[in-house]
This record gives sequence, C-alpha cells and structure tokens, in this order.
Amino acid sequence: MYESSKKILVIEDDSVTRNLYLKGLEAKGFDMVGAQNGRVGIQQAQKDVPDLVICDITMPDMDGYSVLNTLRQDPLTAIIPFIFLTGSSTKADVRKAMELGADDYLTKPSTLDELLRAIVTRLEKQANLQYWCAMKFEKAPKSFTDDDTTAIASGVAVFSDKEVKISSKSIFPCIPQLKEVFDFIEAHYHEGITLCDVAVAVGYSSAYLTNRVKETSGETVNCWIVKRRMAEACFLLQNNNETVEKIAKALGYQDVSHFSRQFRQHHGLPPQAWRKEHQLVSQKQVRLW
Repeated sequence: MYESSKKILVIEDDSVTRNLYLKGLEAKGFDMVGAQNGRVGIQQAQKDVPDLVICDITMPDMDGYSVLNTLRQDPLTAIIPFIFLTGSSTKADVRKAMELGADDYLTKPSTLDELLRAIVTRLEKQANLQYWCAMKFEKAPKSFTDDDTTAIASGVAVFSDKEVKISSKSIFPCIPQLKEVFDFIEAHYHEGITLCDVAVAVGYSSAYLTNRVKETSGETVNCWIVKRRMAEACFLLQNNNETVEKIAKALGYQDVSHFSRQFRQHHGLPPQAWRKEHQLVSQKQVRLW
C-alpha cells in the first residue's frame, strides 16, 4: 500500500487497459481516476488536480501530446508529473514527449511493477522539489558574518544590520518543461550546486539534461547556474559594502579568484571595479532626485 494515498489520473481510450491500470494501482493504495479520452482527461485533471498523470499517446480526437501541452499551459496543472505509457517507441516520439515536458516515457507492454517504480520515482522527486522550495521560503534572514552565509534563498538579505530586498524578477525564461530545473537552480544557486546536483534533483542523466536544456533554452545548465549567481553578485555588490570574499562565499564559491574570473567574463570588469562604477552611478542618480 502506498502510504500517501496519492491521486493518479489514467487517460487511456482502451477500456480494458485503462481498467487494468486503475484496479492494479488502486490495490497498491493509490486514489485512482480514469478518463476515456484526452478531452475528458484534461477536464478531470483541472477538476481533481491529481498528483500524477499517466497518459496514452495514440487516442482519437486528441492525442497524448496535445493533452500534455494543454496541461503544461495551465498554471493549475503545469507541474503535475506526467508519464506517457504507450505502444509507440520510436526515437522521434520519445524526443517529442520530452521536449513537451513529459517526466517519463514507458512503452507497452509494461508490467504493473515497472509502472509502479516509475510512479514512485516521479512522486518522490516531486516531493523533494516541494520540500526544497518550502525550505527556500521558510528560511529566516540571517546576519552575514565570516562564519555564516546570508539568507539569500529566502528572498531577503541582511547586511550590516540593514535589510535589503532582493529583486524578485527572474532571469529564467518562461519554459514550462524546464520549470523544475529553473526552480531547483533558484532555490540552491547559492549552495555551490553543479550540473550533477540538478540532474539528480530532476531525475535525468547529466548528459541528457544538458542537451535538453540547451536545445530548449539556448544555454546549458551550468550557464544558467552561473548567470543566476552573477545576477545576484551585481545586486549584492551594488547594495552593500561587504567584501568581495564574503559575497563570493554567500554565492557558493569556495575560491574568490574563481568568482572574480567568472564575474569579469560576464560583466567586463573585476567585482571591485564594477562596484565602484555602479555605486557611483547610483549615487549620482540619488543626487539628481
């Protein structure tokens, strides 16, 4: 029995196959909902907001790709884990599914145990992501000292007893199928994360994730991590007087020289020189007012 009684929606036009999944997974402790076609499946998903969706691809009227695309465009259902279970197994089909934001792709015939393993893996990954995001917003701001790091992840930093609001505007593009990746980076960029950490968090190999993110966003995972750190570095350099070493540490860098090299590559100046130039600009703007 699955201890959490998670709700799963099965969208399958073949009644025998659909009922097989419904009964088999219900026996494992899941709360099951069935839909006989894509349009009904979308309505059920929007009504019940299940914890996971299992969907066939080849169905009359509306295929599984259209179902996935519709659910990913609706904020209510955009991040629900989605597993394709279908008889189609060509490379093009799998690629299209992943580009649309599918979380897994199983081919028929699949045993109930294979399906169950895929479900549990996706639910655990979703639970971990929700936990990390919850921790991000629950962290209390802390003072920035040599022995501690700032509460950047909480959206507020405290420097020299002054509370500074961090800009909430995201540097990440709005790409639903990469939301999980960007959410993880946003929650952990200041912890020294790497491509491998992101890949483990979202359940893909590093090589596959690199290709997927590059093809969809035009940049690699590592590039997005660095971009997020560099954006935060600019904010911190311009809005407080802490040392470059402390700011580098707060952004997850163990080596301040590494931080300075990356900063110069992205902004054309070393951190200290950039700070002097931009703090001077800010002071002039204040005097104009």
